[in-house]
Amino acid sequence: MFQNLSLWLFILCFYLVNTGFKAETQDKIDKRQLYIVYMGDAAGKYNVEASENHHNLLSKVIGDESKAREVRIYSYGKNIDGFVARLLPHEAEMLSRDEGVVSVFKNTQRQLHTTRSWDFLGMVESKYKRSEAVESNIIVGVLDTGIYIDSPSFDDKGFGPPPAKWKGKCVTGHNLTRCNNKVIGAKYYHLKIPNYNDSAADYDGHGTHVSSTLAGVAVSDANLFGLANGTARGGVPSARIAAYKVCWAEGCSAMDMLAAFDEAISDGVDLISISIGGSSLPFFDDPIAIGAFHAMKRGILTTCSAGNNGPGLFTVSNLAPWVMTVAANSVDRKFETVVKLGNGLTATGISVNGFTPKKKMYPLTSGLLASNVTDGDYGEPNACQYGTMAEDKVMGKIVYCDVGSEEVGGSSEGQDQIVRSLKGAGVIVQLLEPIDMATSTLIPGSYVFFEDGTKISDYINSTKNPQAVIFKTRTSKMVAPSIASFSARGPQRISPNILKPDISAPGLNILAAYSKIATVTVYAEDTLFSIMSGTSMACPHAAAAAAYVKSFHPDWSPAAIKSALMTTSTPMRTKDIEAELSYGSGQINPRRAIHPGLVYDITESAYLSFLCKEGYNSTSIGLLLGGSNETKKEYRCVDHKQGLGSDGLNYPSMHKQVGSTGTNVSEIFYRTVRSVGYGPSTYVAKVWAPKGVRVEVEPRVMSFVKPGEEKHFKVVINGVMEENLRGILSASVEWDDSRGHLVRSPILLFQAGR
Repeated sequence: MFQNLSLWLFILCFYLVNTGFKAETQDKIDKRQLYIVYMGDAAGKYNVEASENHHNLLSKVIGDESKAREVRIYSYGKNIDGFVARLLPHEAEMLSRDEGVVSVFKNTQRQLHTTRSWDFLGMVESKYKRSEAVESNIIVGVLDTGIYIDSPSFDDKGFGPPPAKWKGKCVTGHNLTRCNNKVIGAKYYHLKIPNYNDSAADYDGHGTHVSSTLAGVAVSDANLFGLANGTARGGVPSARIAAYKVCWAEGCSAMDMLAAFDEAISDGVDLISISIGGSSLPFFDDPIAIGAFHAMKRGILTTCSAGNNGPGLFTVSNLAPWVMTVAANSVDRKFETVVKLGNGLTATGISVNGFTPKKKMYPLTSGLLASNVTDGDYGEPNACQYGTMAEDKVMGKIVYCDVGSEEVGGSSEGQDQIVRSLKGAGVIVQLLEPIDMATSTLIPGSYVFFEDGTKISDYINSTKNPQAVIFKTRTSKMVAPSIASFSARGPQRISPNILKPDISAPGLNILAAYSKIATVTVYAEDTLFSIMSGTSMACPHAAAAAAYVKSFHPDWSPAAIKSALMTTSTPMRTKDIEAELSYGSGQINPRRAIHPGLVYDITESAYLSFLCKEGYNSTSIGLLLGGSNETKKEYRCVDHKQGLGSDGLNYPSMHKQVGSTGTNVSEIFYRTVRSVGYGPSTYVAKVWAPKGVRVEVEPRVMSFVKPGEEKHFKVVINGVMEENLRGILSASVEWDDSRGHLVRSPILLFQAGR
């Protein structure tokens, strides 16, 4: 009996110990999170060697070889050295202390920065100079939601085979069964949740819109619901497209973006466009900054969207100086949707409403009058919130909602969708603040300004039989360019003395190709084009401009191309109080940019010296250089000359965040320019500065004997930050050779707390 009892006790103890161990193990698994371990440049290594190094490093930290194999998800190794693994916090900390590791950071989700525009930029079809043979050899890589290959914007008629330099692939799959000689590559990255139905097909429409804006072929009679009719085309219609799908329903993960960068660089792309962003991060923790740095090392310029969190200050994203950060500006066309009331009053709102009214008038009510809410219930019927209105009070009527949300039109809980679900005939939404972005509505709809909304509400409450009609949207002219209200503003927090955004481009109400497997409205399942707004739309305009410049100057560095676009840009016609904090150097002017006269170039070594000045440690910077263990030399910041002046970098713009106390300012900027014109030239400096501020350029005259010659100058600023400047001192220096070359650099000093 005692023997049996002992046996049962032994079994019980064994069970408890093992189940406890399993529970502890499961607990650790549950606490494991995805981290990216970034180890610098992969030059001189092979994929197999890199993968083995990653496994050995992980095994050393975890202490279990099989567990290390289990938790490692992916290894980078073509251009970027690093890997993705499910780690416990202490393991991530141990890895971050390894001398071969630059940084360890969590895999975060980032978000998309979601015809007439090229004409507005002066690139009227058939009337601007193009080098089509060279342009056809340019490959643009687009990191986005994928691509709809069957769009007419990607027709490859007349295109020859892909350029010989192309090393990428067309990974076919669900709803993407081919590529062609226009879209020569398509890949997708979904490392966290791989699915056999995954493909590079675009179920969102964003990636197709961006790609066609950048490099779509000309398509005549392009429109949405008959609006914005014309010829839709990209800025470089002869260029080839390589699509890299990194964004899914849950967002765009850091590890997927880094994998796409790693492969795109090796595939042979010439430029990268990425309309994605998120919160500001140190450069070595930012997947876009990391990927763009390695692209820059291989001569590839990365163009990024500035973000859509404007108009507040300190909202700009994608801050690295080696990327071109693009704000969104308007074109000279706006969309108006007129509402007419039964008493004859009209109100002009904004939307993309493709519905033609079938009646002269419709019954009109308000969310409050259609309410089914009783005392104690939650929700605000006056704002037409979900569940607050009765179907029998809405059916067949236009509904007025007296407070518009910040996210208007077509959202999952937008008033248009709610009213439609109750069989309403249309929706009028009052806006708390004016907006400039027109969005498609699921039913006839218009978003009206606050004062007009108040008049509509008064009318509804003044008569027993209120009526209204919502007319189809029309287009009209407007003064442009001006910065879109949503476009993110500087200054930035990571490198305070680099002005971001760099430049602006059309991003407001842009018509471009759309995916037929994504719908604009439930009544438009077969639409081939859509109107979208965001810095996401501005980014491909600037990327196309960069490709256009590169087609004339294939040997120019990324920094030289960026400089050409910045120094030849067009100042805003309508300026806001944030000045260059909202638009950088101004709106892109591609035709001028191919002949900039002078360029501010920046080498890789100059960027490394800049990182030293910014406080990044020598060991981490050394890993960016890459090379094998045998050839790699130790990098020490003290052995390299750091950049001089207030910012320490040869940037085309000049910026400084000055102290929050005191009113006197004194700054100095050192610059070097290279002549890229024809023959001898002489440039004279012209300065603009506000009253009370002195800007001196030394020397004021620069003479160049031949192209390729470099000259140095400095800009000295002294003065007083007057109260009326509101903490923003805006000035400029422009070099003029009297032969058509105007090389302009904005100067902006920002004082927080003023």
